[in-house]
Amino acid sequence: MARIILTPEARQWIVDRTLAGATGDDVIKELLAAGWQRFAAVEAMQLVLGQSAQARVAVSANSADVPLPEPDLAQSPLYVDAGDRKVRVLAAMKLPRIVVFGDLLDAAECAGLIEAAGQRMRRSETLDRKTGGVQIDPARTSRGMFFKRAESELIARVERRIAKLLHWPAQNGEGLQVLHYEPGTEYVPHYDYFEPDDPGTPAVLKHGGHRVASLIMYLNAPERGGETVFPDVGFEVKPQQGNAVFFSYARPHPSTQTLHGGAPVLAGEKWIATKWLRERVFG
Repeated sequence: MARIILTPEARQWIVDRTLAGATGDDVIKELLAAGWQRFAAVEAMQLVLGQSAQARVAVSANSADVPLPEPDLAQSPLYVDAGDRKVRVLAAMKLPRIVVFGDLLDAAECAGLIEAAGQRMRRSETLDRKTGGVQIDPARTSRGMFFKRAESELIARVERRIAKLLHWPAQNGEGLQVLHYEPGTEYVPHYDYFEPDDPGTPAVLKHGGHRVASLIMYLNAPERGGETVFPDVGFEVKPQQGNAVFFSYARPHPSTQTLHGGAPVLAGEKWIATKWLRERVFG
């Protein structure tokens, strides 16, 4: 529920600035300079983007010159080339940029990733926004682990496939993360980008710059629940073995509408593998 009330004049000003070419960050800075609190400025942008199709299109256009991972969907293909296989395109959304893929991994590869994660699984951690390190967060109740990039033939093969599919260098990707969710566990809605104003962000950005995209691959299918949800746009992806959901974010800002989460697993268990992509070489 919104915590602020926007006057018609303020709403129109945000739309006009966006249509004039201002980015979401530009508008936020101008609102802060005018004396707004940051939470109010961000929420105002979210309200306007949610209610003005013109503003949403303008935000997307203003970001067009930012290089991003992107599958080749220009000709509306049903399949895209991922190097060693053809991957199905099941759904695509332009703003936010979300693409659902089918058969990115086969059953043997899914089982191999789960087996390789094995005894290395630990309670999942999140970024400590104050230090740039990691911490246990009650919002994330899964167990997980990270592989090193190209750690095995299987990992290297999957990473090459992702690089081909999304036209993004494999070395710009973080190590593949495997996560395991048991009944009742979840990951509440969050953003994958690094908050620019957080004290720990400069330390994180030294290792490849900002995250610009995420790819979530489903290694199995729970009996019920476990969807990947995008609350800002009312979209959810059912976890099906071998499928994946990709989304990108041109800037670290809520205007990207990439708020997402892992809904609670209601029956069975869920295994996923996540690949985060950076601006530059990660290391």
